[in-house]
Amino acid sequence: MQQDALSMTFSALADPTRRAILARLSTGESSVSELAQPFEMSMSAITKHLKVLERAGLITRSRSAQWRPCQLQAAPLKEASGWVDQYRQHWEQSLDRLEIYLQDLQQLPSPENKHE
Repeated sequence: MQQDALSMTFSALADPTRRAILARLSTGESSVSELAQPFEMSMSAITKHLKVLERAGLITRSRSAQWRPCQLQAAPLKEASGWVDQYRQHWEQSLDRLEIYLQDLQQLPSPENKHE
């Protein structure tokens, strides 16, 4: 089954190691060995994470002699952010309506003051 791009992005982002790799790449391109340094895992495991990120379109890998730089590709993150933003707007509007409702309730006379 072929996954859509947004699903692949969220699937790639679901892993903390992959998010850490993306955070590192946000500061500039890095080699695979540089990306592997902070993690206590095999180079094979790092390569698997990089393949997931590459399939999701979140990174590109190239080769320059012995150096294999990885670069962040932000377009899928922008798409994911746009999708999440739709729901943020929904919740902000819902909270705005709740705030108005609570303000209206505060302006109603309290039951204790009705007999005065």
